[in-house]
Amino acid sequence: MTDLTGTVALLTGASRGIGAAVAVELARRGAQCVLVARTQGGLEETDDAIRAAGGKPASLLPLDLVKQADKIDMIGPSVMERFGRLDILVHNAGALGTLTPVAHITPKDWADTVGVNLTATWRLIRTCDPPLRAAPAGRAIFVTTGRVARPKAYWGAYGATKAGMEHLVLTWAQEVAGTAIRANLFDPGIVATQMRATAMPGEDPSGLQKPADVAPEIVALCGPDEVRHGAVVRAGG
Repeated sequence: MTDLTGTVALLTGASRGIGAAVAVELARRGAQCVLVARTQGGLEETDDAIRAAGGKPASLLPLDLVKQADKIDMIGPSVMERFGRLDILVHNAGALGTLTPVAHITPKDWADTVGVNLTATWRLIRTCDPPLRAAPAGRAIFVTTGRVARPKAYWGAYGATKAGMEHLVLTWAQEVAGTAIRANLFDPGIVATQMRATAMPGEDPSGLQKPADVAPEIVALCGPDEVRHGAVVRAGG
């Protein structure tokens, strides 16, 4: 198991599901976590889980990535001021949008989905690039979806914005190839999350993998010995 003692990790979408599970796994391995999500209560629940697992108390940052998008720009400077570097970035927050024909997507649904899945990715890269460069082995992981490679009716906004995210991340990966940063995408596959339940309301979640099942695979990409770069890593791959 990779020892992450002394590292600083920033996670979005950390109040539940995969984000919360990754936060607990990182903290259990010694990382100091900075948790971002919309709700203070959800962040506190994740912090409680971290403490119960023996991890260090997390720094909590309630933030709506769409409504407070401009505040994302302050994350990097704040992390630099407090910790002097950022070792790990995990952008897990995602927006499903409304599953509807492309011709019926409303401007608000489009703006919200683009805001979380694509614009927030750009802003996070922009603000976290300097502190990641300041770390001895900066690691950035962005959670993606197999829907990018397999377009499906009614999933247009979600698939398109995640495709844009992948392109942006892989482009940035080429740009930082000469640094110590390693940037990758991770596709967790089908996981029993709230987003999955919203998309597939009639599905029995009992047979699906749980967030805690995929969290160790994401954390494996966060270690200083990880050599993969500019890759789309699939769960179980």
